[in-house]
Amino acid sequence: QVQLVESGGGWVQTGGSLRLSCAASGRTFNNAVMGWFRQAPGKEREFVAGVTWSGTYTKYADSVKGRFTISRENFKNTVYLQMNSLKPVDTAVYFCALRDRRGVRTTEADFDSWGRGTQVTVSS
Repeated sequence: QVQLVESGGGWVQTGGSLRLSCAASGRTFNNAVMGWFRQAPGKEREFVAGVTWSGTYTKYADSVKGRFTISRENFKNTVYLQMNSLKPVDTAVYFCALRDRRGVRTTEADFDSWGRGTQVTVSS
């Protein structure tokens, strides 16, 4: 069974940067689509970014395009989310997710395994 562990969250001021990491274990990571979602207080979980197993295709939510970058290192079984120009609206718990099928998707139901999340807080 796959395990996903996120790290790198924390507190940052508006305009700052954070880099989230997600380490996968328990199965072959290379052929999986990976994604990041987030959930703010009182809101539903939403898609942030996704990347194919090769790393050549990425997809982003409109709200983070140009500010966030998803990447992966398959030999480390790790996926990253570089977050720049952070805003208070980016404050949320960020979750890593794994999809065992082809194609980047943007809904929770399309992903098969989840991490427990890491808190990101952006102050104004």
